[in-house]
Amino acid sequence: MIEVARVYELDREEHNQAFKILIDGLWPRGVKKEAIDLWFKSIAPSAELRKWYDHDIDKWQQFRNKYRAELDLNSEVVIDLMQHIRDHERVLLLYSTKAQPHNNATVLLEYLKEKGIK
Repeated sequence: MIEVARVYELDREEHNQAFKILIDGLWPRGVKKEAIDLWFKSIAPSAELRKWYDHDIDKWQQFRNKYRAELDLNSEVVIDLMQHIRDHERVLLLYSTKAQPHNNATVLLEYLKEKGIK
């Protein structure tokens, strides 16, 4: 099972049993390294895309399409992430932005489900 969660909400009891994968390109301020099982920054949107989007909801659909295009171009990275996911019963894809549900984790989860990961 794959879920998304904001990295700053990891203190919740239900998150303790999951394999936690940070999928942001930047390490979130104030988060201890031992709170995360894997930092998979190569799956994050490019710095250019992240800066362009800047959490502007009006750009959400364009961001979604552009990030999916980046994922299509980085199929080896996607396959590597899928293997990490398959190795664990429960996985949390972690993001740091306050923008819910308009964030890279939401797009990535949708993308992975289309690729057959549940």
